[in-house]
Amino acid sequence: MHRGFLITAALLAALAVILGAFGAHGLKQIVPPDTISTFETGVRYHFYHSLALFAAGILYERYRKGWVKFAGIAFILGIALFSGSLYLLTLLKATETAGLRGIGIITPFGGLFFIAGWIALAIAVSLRPWRTE
Repeated sequence: MHRGFLITAALLAALAVILGAFGAHGLKQIVPPDTISTFETGVRYHFYHSLALFAAGILYERYRKGWVKFAGIAFILGIALFSGSLYLLTLLKATETAGLRGIGIITPFGGLFFIAGWIALAIAVSLRPWRTE
């Protein structure tokens, strides 16, 4: 197992739960509903890909390490760029900060990392296993 991926996945999943709870209980009082929807999208993809990273950590020993490692790194980058940019957009909206609204251009790059991670994971598990039992 890739211990670093497993630890990172667990911490990222915990963060997703914390942010989800904040979005459900505290955020509604400071931003409009469309902004809450943006934040919830960030949390949802953050959580999905924390679980994907956990899977990559488990699959690391059995399947092609290079592809699985690439997938795990892509999932981490995707969370940072996709979800992180949505969180930042929500923060900017909540604080009515001007000038950084263009940060939304980062979001699709995070989505591309998510896609790349899933494709890499598919390649890793479709190739012959790293070792047979």
